[in-house]
Amino acid sequence: MKMQITDTKNWKSLFFPFWISQAFSLLGSSIVQFALVWWLTKSTGSATVLAVASTFAILPEIIINPFAGAIVDRVNRKRVMIIADALIALATFGLAVLFYFNWVEIWHIYTIMFIRSAGSAFHYPAQQASIAKIVPKQHLARIAGINQSLRGMVGIVAAPLGALLLETIDVQGSLAVDILTAFLAIVILTFITIPHQIREKDTNHGWIKTILKDMKAGFNYFMNWKGLLAVIILAMFIKIALSPAISLLPLLVSKHFSGNASQYSLVEVAVGSGMIVGGLLLGVWGGFKKRIWTSLIGILGIGISFLIVGFLPGSAFISLIGLMFMAGLMVPLIDGPITAIVQACVEDAYQGRVLTIMSSLLWITTPIGLGIAGPVSDRIGVSSWYLIAGGFCLVGVIFSLFIPALINIEENNQ
Repeated sequence: MKMQITDTKNWKSLFFPFWISQAFSLLGSSIVQFALVWWLTKSTGSATVLAVASTFAILPEIIINPFAGAIVDRVNRKRVMIIADALIALATFGLAVLFYFNWVEIWHIYTIMFIRSAGSAFHYPAQQASIAKIVPKQHLARIAGINQSLRGMVGIVAAPLGALLLETIDVQGSLAVDILTAFLAIVILTFITIPHQIREKDTNHGWIKTILKDMKAGFNYFMNWKGLLAVIILAMFIKIALSPAISLLPLLVSKHFSGNASQYSLVEVAVGSGMIVGGLLLGVWGGFKKRIWTSLIGILGIGISFLIVGFLPGSAFISLIGLMFMAGLMVPLIDGPITAIVQACVEDAYQGRVLTIMSSLLWITTPIGLGIAGPVSDRIGVSSWYLIAGGFCLVGVIFSLFIPALINIEENNQ
């Protein structure tokens, strides 16, 4: 069974309004993320608290994702995105009220991060599978690059805007902006027609049994693709160290470089700028014919960048900016080709399930890494973790060169 695109001539008229709606949603979420992470950083100054917060933010990605993928493959994907955005906005409103009356406690932040992540567990596979229905196969890598540029642009805007909002209208004002952007995303998405996916035949076992059967079928589909399995094992290995390095960035700025919210926003701007450049590069170039080579070069680049960050003295903040720009540039080169491989090669009826199985397996590594990184960073310094993250990336790339199933992932996708 091959994926079907409804209209390959007029796909841009569908994709770009969809892209704009998701840009609003992403902007609001990024502002909230900045505001909450910085509030926790300044309120506690603890790497362990940031690690726990990140763990709460990814637990739904581990627990809910397999169910979400099976559901997304069965129901209207546009409706899933609208409902997810609405529920996330409602949870954000509740947290804004707590901040307004000064009732907020750290466990409230953990709870809201969990709820927002649960909504994202449904939103992300619906979004990515919808792109695969709208965009012709030959343009998927370039669109992945454009999407990564969008993330970079949002990072540039969200970080300084988040810092400004914190200074002027406090945390509750930042949360209100997220509610507004969610509303705009929902309104735009309502008027967009997204082609329906090809659904597997219902076996009349009832909804719960059907979803469980679909989950099993999706897992078998995934396990039978040895190349994708090898890619996920590689990604899990490096994410054990890489995810904590990202989560600990505000603490690196605050403690090691003695920075404030404005300086942290500069780091976020540097990462976002790098992602824009990397995304545009991928969008124009498209990557190597073997997409996996592009991803491996990206992993190598981010590993070298983080290794150097780990050696920087506290006075070298400008060098940190440059290195985080390079790390951001590598992100589209890593994620874009892998996303394009899945969108191009996975059968339409399995898109949601394969995406969420991949996501769940990757997120499992994050609490493991955070559980180690928090106490280690509190004891021997947060910059030490960047040496570990860089080393993991380099080792992962070297081992990948000796795995034929990974290198030939697109040629052997069944």
